Amino acid sequence: MTPCSARAVLVPGLGLDARSSRRLRRLLAADVVLLPGMGLPQAVPPLEELADRLLAALGEGPVVLVGHSQSCQVVAVAAARDARVVGLVLLGPTTDPRLRSLRGLVASWLRTAVREPWWQVPLVLAQWWSTGPRAMVALWRVAAADDIDRRLRDVDVPVTVVRGTRDRLCRRDWAAHLAASAPRGRLVELPGAAHMTPQTHPGQVAGLLS
Repeated sequence: MTPCSARAVLVPGLGLDARSSRRLRRLLAADVVLLPGMGLPQAVPPLEELADRLLAALGEGPVVLVGHSQSCQVVAVAAARDARVVGLVLLGPTTDPRLRSLRGLVASWLRTAVREPWWQVPLVLAQWWSTGPRAMVALWRVAAADDIDRRLRDVDVPVTVVRGTRDRLCRRDWAAHLAASAPRGRLVELPGAAHMTPQTHPGQVAGLLS
């Protein structure tokens, strides 16, 4: 559960934009911040600068930052820096060290993709096309080597790590490790979900934010 007075701020995952949380935002009042590689086809700066851009877009607090997939690295950096952030939700956090090679990442992505509902494929592809492969690859290079578990040690607000039970990009032991890394962390698993939980399981995600 998140503080009832806090505003949710969503940051899309790699290559995704506001369309990825459209079904979720029908159930929950939330803002979306797009960043390079995450909805914006722009040059991707270092992770610290991405966090600066996110914080500059927040407005007044309190806020709960919600990251999805690779944007979890950005929201974790931002949460450790700013008192406006009173909660952190990480949906399918990636950059498991076992997936830092391109080969390992692609293999796990394929094993996860076949577990996703096929109706969302056109929506995902449209977002990737809009963001562009150059920005997506640049974001992956910036974020892949980041030790999010180390950063979470400095996040002294409630942290909820969420994974789908069919997600191979965010395995259970990795998600549990991240939850344990945060002083006030917990792990929540969504039965039957894979990686695209804001699109495929908006009701369950909304319940965690309300």
